[in-house]
Amino acid sequence: MFVNFFHELKRHAVPVSLREYLSLLEALDAEVIEHEVEDFYYLSRAALVKDERNLDKFDRVFGEVFKGLESLGEGEIAEIPEDWLKTLTEKFLTEEEKAEIEALGGWEKIMEELKKRLEEQDERHEGGSKWIGTGGTSPFGADGYNPEGVRIGQDKNKNFKAVKVWDKRDYKNLDDSVELGTRNIKVALRRLRKFARDGEADVLDLDDTIKSTANAGYLDIKLIAERRNKVKVLVFFDIGGSMDSHIRLCEELFSAARTEFKNMEYFYFHNCLYEGVWKDNRRRHTEKMPTWDVLHTYPSDYKVIFVGDASMSPYEITYEGGSVEHWNEEAGGMWLQRVADIYENCIWLNPIAERYWEHTPSLQIIKQIFADRMFPLTLEGLDHAMKELSRG
Repeated sequence: MFVNFFHELKRHAVPVSLREYLSLLEALDAEVIEHEVEDFYYLSRAALVKDERNLDKFDRVFGEVFKGLESLGEGEIAEIPEDWLKTLTEKFLTEEEKAEIEALGGWEKIMEELKKRLEEQDERHEGGSKWIGTGGTSPFGADGYNPEGVRIGQDKNKNFKAVKVWDKRDYKNLDDSVELGTRNIKVALRRLRKFARDGEADVLDLDDTIKSTANAGYLDIKLIAERRNKVKVLVFFDIGGSMDSHIRLCEELFSAARTEFKNMEYFYFHNCLYEGVWKDNRRRHTEKMPTWDVLHTYPSDYKVIFVGDASMSPYEITYEGGSVEHWNEEAGGMWLQRVADIYENCIWLNPIAERYWEHTPSLQIIKQIFADRMFPLTLEGLDHAMKELSRG
């Protein structure tokens, strides 16, 4: 397996040498880590990756080679015994069976029942409709089905029905070096422009130089400041979960925006805006920036763009503690409203086709907060969005 790991890294253009690979094996022989997959991940990454630009490639190879060997670290899942969460079966239900399963009846009731069952249950459970386990219809667990539940210990989304997710999640940064398949996105973004000459005079003014030289009789070079787009843009990207299906489109938008807007700042969030955002998805658990700091750092003349599918449980927008990853003291909707109140020019770009919007309650809530300034992430939608941001 380790030899295959080495060859796969080479095949995916991760520049790893034989010396580095042997150093990794020596470290394993010396038992410098415990027999945990996570410890091996960090050890192998430290030994084999010399440039952080190759971290994403390394992660993809590691996930493919060691698929199925992942283990969750101690304490990551609310002290639930690790072996309970290993998936042994996957139960497939018919549409009729799914229709017969009813939710417990609201957010408070779900969290109340979860706490109660965590206290009562003392062994692993598989299948069934009550206990926390795998492959069943209980509102709590993994790899089963319930129309409104708490997902615990499951890899990725299956039915998109969970209202809270207790998993360690790793997202990837958008790549602003992606080449666009079409220049039309850039053309649409160029509608948002306000040029001015600013900064040091370091650009040759040919017309004035010729005129001055002709009048004075000797070479008189004239310089002017470069003409730049003075529009300042602040972009918030939804990352992970259902947005994984739209990564390519978002990367193209990101690449185009970095090219067109010289005064652009960006941050990541997941599903809904809360009290913290981040710049690097690899360090999002340790290097978050308070949202209040962002709002105080970038003044109200910034143009603000949110990019996300706005598809989530309504609890994530309207309730304290509604976040799928942490306990948020204030509802996500309050943070979105603050942004909309501070920045006069503020829009939401949605990669989901507009014809599906009316079927998603959370999307309608966010659309209302943004005063209907939500636009589809299409060329026509971008065109309308840039016109909206150009007002005022």
